[in-house]
Amino acid sequence: MTTSASPDVDAVVVGAGPNGLVAAVRLAEAGLRVLVLEAAEHPGGGLRSAELTLPGFVHDLGATVHALGLASPAIRALDLQADRDGHSGLELVHPPTPLGHAIDAGRSALLHRSIDATAEGLGRDGRAWRGMLARLSTNWPGLAASVLDPTRLPPHDLGALLGFGARGLWPASLVERTVFRDEPARALFAGLAAHAAVPLGQPLTTGIGLMLGGLAHGVGWPVARGGSQSVAHALVARLLALGGELRTGHRVTSLAELPSASIVVLDLTPRQVRAIAGDALPARYARRLDRWRYGAGAFKVDWALDGPVPWADPALAGAGTVHIGTAEQVARTEREAARARHVDDPWVLAVQATVADPTRAPAGKHTLWAYCRVPNGSTVDALPAIEAQLERVAPGFRERVLGRHVMGPAALEAWNANLVGGDIGGGATDWRQLAARPSLSLTPWATPVPGLYLCSSSTLPGGGVHGMGGWNAAGAALARLT
Repeated sequence: MTTSASPDVDAVVVGAGPNGLVAAVRLAEAGLRVLVLEAAEHPGGGLRSAELTLPGFVHDLGATVHALGLASPAIRALDLQADRDGHSGLELVHPPTPLGHAIDAGRSALLHRSIDATAEGLGRDGRAWRGMLARLSTNWPGLAASVLDPTRLPPHDLGALLGFGARGLWPASLVERTVFRDEPARALFAGLAAHAAVPLGQPLTTGIGLMLGGLAHGVGWPVARGGSQSVAHALVARLLALGGELRTGHRVTSLAELPSASIVVLDLTPRQVRAIAGDALPARYARRLDRWRYGAGAFKVDWALDGPVPWADPALAGAGTVHIGTAEQVARTEREAARARHVDDPWVLAVQATVADPTRAPAGKHTLWAYCRVPNGSTVDALPAIEAQLERVAPGFRERVLGRHVMGPAALEAWNANLVGGDIGGGATDWRQLAARPSLSLTPWATPVPGLYLCSSSTLPGGGVHGMGGWNAAGAALARLT
């Protein structure tokens, strides 16, 4: 967006979330003078970490598990784990087991790095599990690149993409009922697919389950040592080393406030874009953004614990992520949240990061966070329901709690304005908004306004710490700049 013949900077990025920071680094690597403006006092967006409960307990306010980061073409290209100029890079550490699923106090399922060990634990469903995921777990580089970079022509790996699409297009509820026979495998797959944050009867939900399961086997589900803020710090360090600038505590309310630049990249969802772009957007495009639908919200709790979670099944002690609930509870929670209804016994997603990274808590202590899906903008206190689910599969859990920090949808949005109504995915991820995110185009990151680009999780390929929205927005900007 050119407003002067001699710009103060070459590019301005509004928002220092993972996509905004990746966009800024790619633009800076191309030799541009880049300025990043962030409303919060600290960069990172969904990557921020803080002592939310008690001193010495580090909690991730947003994302913790970084399987998509390991697989993302953008993050792999940036190579944040490399040592540079005498400074050690980002360190990702793995729990003994990527995922456990606690069905009830007497039953659970484990997703191991080894697909054979996983299949063995699933009994008569083991062969079906292996059949669905074996190829994906070994061919993850081409598949992940193709799915996370869906507009690239030709695709990174056409064969992997076609094979994935033939299965991934199906509703997860159909696959769960027809492919698996017993509850452990059904619940395990339902929990994976529910990361889509839409009812499991919708198309493409199987694809989410396959992708996350394949990555668990292929690259694992690691966490960042010291907290997810370490990922943001690594991106900021790279930006500054390239001569870029970051200003925090700088809220942008209008495009007119920005310094003159040839490129403006907004790491914002459609609601914020409309608020600050005003009449700069053509009417048709503005109407498209006005029709953007936000998805179900989340209710999140962080705990400081005086010891490990007392799981009824000791095998869950080594799982970095634990899903809690029957397959039916998973499906019902997602379905009812999308209908703006609450359930009394929601499925719960929990992460015990200290299993992989004990530096996040004092010696012998642990952290845990968990969330359940609720209607967008819900004001209902879901803490009792979440803790009841934990107590059901980990008797004595409440006795381990030293402190807790609660964030319902309103608190999540207050912390990060992109989490509208508690939607942690930047907008509903049904098939309509996946195909047109936020508009139907081979370059959906570019707006009709010359020089103005979008890069948040409301753009392709959607939510998650993969940076591809920022990577492709920067790529589109550079292509048009030259």
